[in-house]
Amino acid sequence: MTDFLLPDLGEGLTDAEIVTWLVKVGDTVAVDQPVVEVETAKAAVEVPAPFAGTVAALHGEPGDRLKVGAPLISITPAEAAAEDSGQVLVGYGTSTSARRRRPANPLQEPGVVTPANPPVISPLVRKLARDHHIDLRSLRPTGAHATITRHDVEAAITPTTTAAEAGPRIALTGVRGVAAEKLSRSRREIPEATVWVDVDATGFLAAREALDVSVVGLLARFCVLGLQKFPELNSRIESDAVVLLDAIHLGAAAQTPNGLVVPVVHDAQRLTTRELAAALAEKIEAARTGTITPADMTGGTFTVNNYGPFGVDGSAAIINHPEVAILGIGRIVDRPWVVDGELVVRKVTQLTLAFDHRACDGAVAGGFLRYVADCVEQPITALGDL
Repeated sequence: MTDFLLPDLGEGLTDAEIVTWLVKVGDTVAVDQPVVEVETAKAAVEVPAPFAGTVAALHGEPGDRLKVGAPLISITPAEAAAEDSGQVLVGYGTSTSARRRRPANPLQEPGVVTPANPPVISPLVRKLARDHHIDLRSLRPTGAHATITRHDVEAAITPTTTAAEAGPRIALTGVRGVAAEKLSRSRREIPEATVWVDVDATGFLAAREALDVSVVGLLARFCVLGLQKFPELNSRIESDAVVLLDAIHLGAAAQTPNGLVVPVVHDAQRLTTRELAAALAEKIEAARTGTITPADMTGGTFTVNNYGPFGVDGSAAIINHPEVAILGIGRIVDRPWVVDGELVVRKVTQLTLAFDHRACDGAVAGGFLRYVADCVEQPITALGDL
């Protein structure tokens, strides 16, 4: 009689709960026949028998939780059953004597015995291979002790694209490379959160037209006002401190033929609405024509982004590291809106703020976003205070 221990079911799980037994004491089981269904923290799994024989004992009842390595089922092996297994669990299956009867591989290192069947790391891997009709004996194991892992099976399911099948390659160098590195670093280091709000932009569009400025230019003006009221969003994270910055160096995300760039207007707090809008327009145009200088793309402390031209309402934008926040505006479209208790059609947009949760909490982020939203909805009142 041999005890079959609960195997590691993958992903480092330490235990599993018995859901239902698929066999009973006295039943004859074959190799790979499911004997029990267990539930882990990630999925319900049918566990197959690693060898054939007669069930001698079941170690647990439905609802019991067993640790990995604990006895699961005891089986009295059938004679020579281990030699019939095409897929074995680690620690079970084909016997050493059976392996020694195989002809030696002349390319094999002396003293190393190649197993007749490749060991598999878990029943999940075996099931994955079985579902996709993958012959485990055809795979090259990359796991510890020459075990076949989930990665090995998945690689066989989706073979690597050959050079002949591959399309054009876009190198992540130059501007694209810099953007890729900053975005990757942002995702690695910044615990970001996102808040958003729909706003009535009817008055905003009227003010933009009256001032003859761009959507980004007027929104940038309101962001500067908001940052002066909520300075935590115009800051840097340095070691174990949040450093508030005096100057507001405002960036505007711009799509160019060479990729995404963020031109920066330094000391934006010193400029009027028209001056700020003109400076942003000039730098964005320089970025798109490839004439912008490196100094005009560095040192930003806050970024605005207009993704409305792409036809989308909102976006959980990636913060431009090492800044701590980015505010975006979506497309401005006609929507039903309640004004003074009446349902009317207004120009509505969505403002989205992604922020570094280390720099501030939701109250500060929400306060800033609400302030900018109020400016968008009542632009004349906001501009009147300048």
